[in-house]
Amino acid sequence: MSRKIKWVIFLFFLLALAGGFFSTRNSLVSEKTYSIVFVGDVMLDRGVKNVINREGDARFPFLKTRDVLSGADLSFANLEGPISKRGKNSGSIYSFRFNPEIALPALQYAGLDVVSIANNHIFDYGAEALEDTEKNLSSVGIKSVGAGNNYLEANSKVISRLDDGTKIAWLAYTNLYPRSLMAGKDYQGVSDFDLENIKKQIAAARGDEADLVFVSYHWGEEYKTSANGNQKELAHAIIDAGANLVIGHHPHVVQEVENYKDGYIAYSLGNFVFDQVFSEGTRNSVALRALVKEGRILGLEMAKIRINDSFQPEIVE
Repeated sequence: MSRKIKWVIFLFFLLALAGGFFSTRNSLVSEKTYSIVFVGDVMLDRGVKNVINREGDARFPFLKTRDVLSGADLSFANLEGPISKRGKNSGSIYSFRFNPEIALPALQYAGLDVVSIANNHIFDYGAEALEDTEKNLSSVGIKSVGAGNNYLEANSKVISRLDDGTKIAWLAYTNLYPRSLMAGKDYQGVSDFDLENIKKQIAAARGDEADLVFVSYHWGEEYKTSANGNQKELAHAIIDAGANLVIGHHPHVVQEVENYKDGYIAYSLGNFVFDQVFSEGTRNSVALRALVKEGRILGLEMAKIRINDSFQPEIVE
């Protein structure tokens, strides 16, 4: 056998080995299970701000739960107010506004990747503060969804990708504002919460080849531990339209988790960082973890959270 033929055979052998190696690597990647963690309302004003100032550490609210968030492949929360120094108080005694010098390092330290700003506090200090919120979050690499400077921006999905190529589309809505506070063609506001628009946006995400669609909804009745009929009707319609998971906020207490058809619904995760320690219901919440493999949800896990007297969430189980 000539030397040239021997080299050709040897090269084919090497290529065969390489092919097997890369095939094994791809198989290992595809077999990985990813974790996506969802938590409840995050509020960094009022009593929480006072404690941060007392401790002299913006990270303080997240010191006991950072590993839960940053240890996940993706993490999500509802941001219960704007991050800005601008704007005028809407007049409510419950108006929130978060100092960027506190909120940004706090959220960045926590390891949050995506936050919903579709809630009944994002307009507490008007359009200027909303505009600042998006810019401020973007400056530290946190994606926001559910509001924007115009209709297109407010209703646009946010995309996250896992290492195996899984594409996740995020959408967010609230039905706790009048339609007058929805974004328009050339002015700020929250996303269009009309059900037909939500269905349209889910379909568009699917058309853009999203493997998973997660929808955050700020809804329901405060301090009610069970979802009402309107929440259930909306959630079922959203899953029927093609969403894989609906995550609820606003009641400030935990509500039920439901497996509906091929999707999941967490009607309310409760508070996460908040100064509402006047009852066990408002102190207790859950961190929800979705286990994702090869572009589908394998199941959900829950960890119980309790807010301590310094307004820090702690894992209790």
